[in-house]
Amino acid sequence: MRVKPPIKDKRISKPEVALVHLTDWQYGKKTVSYGKETCAQRIERFIDKTIHITNIQRKHHPVKEVYVLLGGDMVEGLGIFPGQVYEVHAHLYEQLFTVSQIITQSITTLAQHFEKVHVVCEYGNHGRLGRKGEMPGGDNIDRIAYEIARDKCKGLTASWQSSGDWYQIARIGNYKALLVHGDEIKSFGGNTPAFGILRKVNAWAGGVIEEFTDCYMGHWHTPMSLTMGNGNRIFVTGSPESHNEYAREFVAATGKPSQRLHFIDPAKGRVAAEYVVWLD
Repeated sequence: MRVKPPIKDKRISKPEVALVHLTDWQYGKKTVSYGKETCAQRIERFIDKTIHITNIQRKHHPVKEVYVLLGGDMVEGLGIFPGQVYEVHAHLYEQLFTVSQIITQSITTLAQHFEKVHVVCEYGNHGRLGRKGEMPGGDNIDRIAYEIARDKCKGLTASWQSSGDWYQIARIGNYKALLVHGDEIKSFGGNTPAFGILRKVNAWAGGVIEEFTDCYMGHWHTPMSLTMGNGNRIFVTGSPESHNEYAREFVAATGKPSQRLHFIDPAKGRVAAEYVVWLD
């Protein structure tokens, strides 16, 4: 695929890199205020806002590259919990191909505004095939959608990172972003488990996995940030979904639709600016 490339920014002073965290679309789910069309519209709105905010940043410094973190649960899936069939209005076939198309369109648009596009993929629990434990964890609808999008985006991306592992590390200069879905945190008592998230990610930072700077996750549909013991941070990204009855009844909480946009200082290895981008 070919698109018109952006005009090259010849400035070399203090460049930053955009980081886009797309996660928990749960395409195919139907609520009072969310459905197939709403999902596609909100992601398109997020990409438009990303370009708008990036152009504001560019008035001060170059932003030539973007890292797209695909965090999982892009599909609603089927058979994830009892009664789910009554909340779904798109079968797996439609979920798979439409999600891959939305990802492809998002990357195609970004490729017209950034000189380099990098993609990092992690899958979620809603992409699971069958009951938990029946199939290998890597057999996942999210992963298949990513691979379809990868094939469609040949020639548009500078790199595409994907594997069957439960985590990925995106390296942006001296910044190392740990990407997980978020379902690795098992402690859950009816609310977003901030303590459980901190405990688990602090343990990971203690040498359990490769060294990383900050952690990015979704799963909980609630945007927040937490500070680890070493001073680095955990960024939990929201979902474009709205009006989740399970969350309202069991968790006694509701979230506003959002996704996350950061700007990374690759030389200093830290987040230079952070945005929770609202989509309602």
